[in-house]
Amino acid sequence: MSGNGTTAGDDPLQTAVWRLRSRACWSDAAELLPSATAAGALQRTALLVERCLYTEAGWPDAEDALRGAEALAHTDEERGAAACERGYLAYAATLHGVRDRADEARAALGRAAALLPPGSPGRALLDFRRGLIAENLTRSAQSARAAYRRAHAGATAHPDPLLLSATWRHLAGLALREGELAEARHGFAESLRIREELGYLVGTAPALVSLADTEPEPEASRLREEAARLFRLLGGVPTWLAGRLAPPGAATA
Repeated sequence: MSGNGTTAGDDPLQTAVWRLRSRACWSDAAELLPSATAAGALQRTALLVERCLYTEAGWPDAEDALRGAEALAHTDEERGAAACERGYLAYAATLHGVRDRADEARAALGRAAALLPPGSPGRALLDFRRGLIAENLTRSAQSARAAYRRAHAGATAHPDPLLLSATWRHLAGLALREGELAEARHGFAESLRIREELGYLVGTAPALVSLADTEPEPEASRLREEAARLFRLLGGVPTWLAGRLAPPGAATA
């Protein structure tokens, strides 16, 4: 997850990119962005890497975009952001079983940490992605929680509502596994609220399913039915949600 889901100054280009991205049209959104500047190349890369995570497809396009962004990165911030995207792409490939790139993911995020100073706006996203690796690859809930909390604080300090929705969601997922039902319900509800307010449709169905895991019937079924409707509307995206729409469980992808 990257980007804050808002359009500073109502920039028409960024508004168009956001609308396409939120409706799972990552390739169309990427085509609107310039590929000859570091900022444009990095944003294109982020979109195509996110497509990989949500669709389990498009890996060569994401790799090509990433190499282009790395070539154009000249400042520490730009190089750090590119390294963060490389780590996220390697994480996604490992998570989806495309290829084990866990070592590459850790190394790339380590490089990003060395390049991005503690006060950098990009640090919160980096902390979140390090939490994903700790939770889903290393299987260390304690390390994941610490990273998510740092990301949560950063997303609050440098307002990034979309990232904040992700930290709420993943902290809630950890709470649910530990049997903290009220804490989990609150976190999942906050995540869903933010995504609905932003109009982030592609991320709303997973948020609905997660909240359903903490609710009694008939509310749980109502939430899952709404998630299934959105899932069909977006053409079966995110792909990994298909198996979650029938049996309950803690979805934190």
